[in-house]
Amino acid sequence: MSDRRQRARVQGSWAPSRPKPATRPAGGAEGFVRSAAAPSAHSSSWGDGGQAFEFHPPAKPLRDVPAEKVIEQVNMRLATAPRVSPGQAYEEPRLTCWYGELPYTYSNSTLQPNTQWPAVLADLKAMVEQVSGSCFNSLLCNLYRDGKDSIAWHSDSELSLGPHPAIASLSLGDTRCFSMRKQPRPEESGDYTYVEKLKIPLSHGTLLLMEGATQEDWQHQVAKEYHDRGPRVNLTFRTVYPEPEPEPEPGRNLARGPRS
Repeated sequence: MSDRRQRARVQGSWAPSRPKPATRPAGGAEGFVRSAAAPSAHSSSWGDGGQAFEFHPPAKPLRDVPAEKVIEQVNMRLATAPRVSPGQAYEEPRLTCWYGELPYTYSNSTLQPNTQWPAVLADLKAMVEQVSGSCFNSLLCNLYRDGKDSIAWHSDSELSLGPHPAIASLSLGDTRCFSMRKQPRPEESGDYTYVEKLKIPLSHGTLLLMEGATQEDWQHQVAKEYHDRGPRVNLTFRTVYPEPEPEPEPGRNLARGPRS
């Protein structure tokens, strides 16, 4: 036997190739389904065993996760057409202070009235009102000391802000990314995987105005960043109204008459 034939025999090239098993696509029972079939007259003596595979499309359509859009335009206005459970106390990952004639309650925390506006903040309020065309009576200040300070996903939807509030956000200091995500449709059952997402770098001097149904249709956050970031001050001007009185319980008369 020649060396060439001996090498070919050792390598197994004389043996017929075995059929490759069908791979199951992702999705569990959906995809390729094996079924019995009559053996073909043209099949080999030990061929595919008389099996065929039928493709069934998945019950739910495949969807692409939308890419996060980056908006780099400064001094922008966000508006859309109209369209708490008790928790434990915790330390906020930022510093805050409040200016206004009324208290402001959010996330089970109440900031007391503070009418002592510094002159520089009063001047900034007048400038923001002139540029935005809105009037404000309150200011929530946030100091992000570094990239580890943050605020989680939320909407400014407190009853004291009224329906469709206008909120003017002025950024001073280092640049931080302001992220937004659309509220999912009711049939999504609170799943934010496929919603539209935006990322807006807010640099020094940027004025962002959220109005209309923005708080109803979107959530926003300032996420932690794991690289060097300097301090950033965020001034959010808003209008606060007296919180509505709680409705009396049905069948309970709160009025008291003279005692007999």
